Amino acid sequence: MRHEEAGGEDVPPLRVAVVIGSTREGRVGEKVGGWFTGLAGERTDLELAVVDLIDFDLPARYPNRPTPRTEDFSRRIGRADAFVIITPEYNRSFPASLKQAIDCAYEEWQTKPVAFVSYGHGSSGLYAVEQLRSVFTELHTVTLRNGIGLNLLAEGREERGREGWDGRDEEAHRMLDQLRWWGLALREARAVRPYRS
Repeated sequence: MRHEEAGGEDVPPLRVAVVIGSTREGRVGEKVGGWFTGLAGERTDLELAVVDLIDFDLPARYPNRPTPRTEDFSRRIGRADAFVIITPEYNRSFPASLKQAIDCAYEEWQTKPVAFVSYGHGSSGLYAVEQLRSVFTELHTVTLRNGIGLNLLAEGREERGREGWDGRDEEAHRMLDQLRWWGLALREARAVRPYRS
């Protein structure tokens, strides 16, 4: 799939960091992340980078000075033009591992769009997303209205993995189209004028 701007002008792919927010043993986040990145990776207008929090081993206590691990995470966030946050819902909220990671960066999040892929039982992770919207508003991001919510109880999706979520492909591409629109608009804006937070 080739995407061009109006007028036939080629645009560099939007750099999207897909953040897998759960570090729990036996997590479903890896399956959800695999499904989503497989689908998004079919597009030529996006350049994906998976940021799986399980790979970072961020410090349990927020340090006075950045550590190599927090600096590595911040660099990866800073390189992205846009984000997709993959989050479970634990007790009507998002996991502590995700909040810890979000707080390891600040300016790196600013003036960039954020989309959500959530999962859970019954509510499809939507309570977690609503709380994340407040957090990302404080970080001066733009959160997308449309997201993907996966109900793990429905039709045995947790066990079936991608096969159980294939019906959501069109919805996911619509969300990615919107993420790209915001990502390009904000990338262009950052290039021509500074943002005051």
